[in-house]
Amino acid sequence: MDSPGYNCFVDRDKMDAAIQDLGPKELSCTELQELKQLARQGYWAQSHALRGKVYQRLIRDIPCRTVTPDASVYSDIVGKIVGKHSSSYLPLPEFVDNTQVPSYCLNARGEGAVRKILLCIANQFPDISFCPALPAVVALLLHYSIDEAECFEKACRILACNDPGRRLIDQSFLAFESSCMTFGDLVNKYCQAAHKLMVAVSEDVLQVYADWQRWLFGELPLCYFARVFDVFLVEGYKVLYRVALAILKFFHKVRAGQPLESDSVKQDIRTFVKDIAKTVSPEKLLEKAFAIRLFSRKEIQLLQMANEKALKQKGITVKQKSVSLSKRQFVHLAVHAENFRSEIVSVREMRDIWSWVPERFALCQPLLLFSSLQHGYSLARFYFQCEGHEPTLLLIKTTQKEVCGAYLSTDWSERNKFGGKLGFFGTGECFVFRLQPEVQRYEWVVIKHPELTKPPPLTAAEPTAPLSHSASSDPADRLSPFLAARHFNLPSKTESMFMAGGSDCLIVGGGGGQALYIDGDLNRGRTSHCDTFNNQPLCSENFLIAAVEAWGFQDPDTQ
Repeated sequence: MDSPGYNCFVDRDKMDAAIQDLGPKELSCTELQELKQLARQGYWAQSHALRGKVYQRLIRDIPCRTVTPDASVYSDIVGKIVGKHSSSYLPLPEFVDNTQVPSYCLNARGEGAVRKILLCIANQFPDISFCPALPAVVALLLHYSIDEAECFEKACRILACNDPGRRLIDQSFLAFESSCMTFGDLVNKYCQAAHKLMVAVSEDVLQVYADWQRWLFGELPLCYFARVFDVFLVEGYKVLYRVALAILKFFHKVRAGQPLESDSVKQDIRTFVKDIAKTVSPEKLLEKAFAIRLFSRKEIQLLQMANEKALKQKGITVKQKSVSLSKRQFVHLAVHAENFRSEIVSVREMRDIWSWVPERFALCQPLLLFSSLQHGYSLARFYFQCEGHEPTLLLIKTTQKEVCGAYLSTDWSERNKFGGKLGFFGTGECFVFRLQPEVQRYEWVVIKHPELTKPPPLTAAEPTAPLSHSASSDPADRLSPFLAARHFNLPSKTESMFMAGGSDCLIVGGGGGQALYIDGDLNRGRTSHCDTFNNQPLCSENFLIAAVEAWGFQDPDTQ
């Protein structure tokens, strides 16, 4: 092979220009924590030979199915599958969803080899139904493999990973689509300024976020994607979310204040990612990514499972030929002005609120459950109308025309479990907000201040085994709901006092005060700072109520 170790598939001049070969040639570390730090620091990023060795080692250590195709299988089948066709004209497997093969620094022979490898993978993995990330993964691995057969084996081991607690590449439309929804949820919580911009310029923001994997697996230049992949092999899927969030943060920083068109925002982000070297170095991109203090891997897995469950319930498990059924129906599209009626908010204001709710519920349409003007000013009637619905949206308009409210994650019937006493329930997905006189949202304090929690001590019932190694066959049954306070080791209960309801009052947020308190006659209320949401008062601290509404979330298919 040509020095410094390029194979026959790589364009030497392009590779030399993309990644200089100046780094160390050996790696002696064996501890995972040290390997994690070296990956983040880019220890092997500037040594072509060392990166190849590290990939070989890391991928070899992936736990796989008993029968996983290896290099010898490739040698046996490639001739039969490819035949006498020119490799540059080979069709791509249907599961890549028309994704083009990124050339990176491959020559024409290398690009053809990627197609051959993808076809052989399709032959050996008939259960893969949707995997648009795979062309980029195979193309990258081919830069650091001795030959096609070795590249094929590496890709197969990644696809055949059978560790339930270790997620690598989405291989079905359900997994891919739920990942897009999960990414949208994370943007909503960790990139609020960018999310606000996307909502303002996009008719369908989920379709923008559905592009997030393409940013990484296709648009990122080789030297960036390789750095991301280095860390991904050590740390797993969560890294992909981190980097995509960092990309969106940088995009917002560069483009905020500049005109953006609804029909071009997806392409604008793709172009930005393709030319990202003009904005930020690979080191700064990763630095930004790891500065984002995300949920734990366990919580992200729970969110992913919740999103998958919502898609399954709606029958969205395969990609439709004509239209994506999972397309997010924003309020300004799904609810026409002539049939949307609220005494408190406009269609536009409801759209703003809908952009804050979790993606799995944003698939639904708003359903009016309770209106004080229709049902009377009675807290008992409020509970009666809301029970059986989860989540719900509480809206309040004061006599001073201030508007505030709360997104409440849990069925109000949970209040009955406390035997007539006032007790708090709900999850960390709850949030409070005000719309008038200005818009402001306050989420669970732990989201912005994860330092408030510390890892719970290990017990005999919770060994160091991965999340999915448990007596329960379904982690969702054991650990859900997402952001339940019991998953977090909080210093006191005041950080998790989400919602409470009694016969004489309704409370949202507690600890040091109450974000919202409403009396039993739905006549008077008060608001103040509380520990759970770390909020400012949502309106005048003591207020008289003009109107109260509660909204549910209705599946469009059930109307």
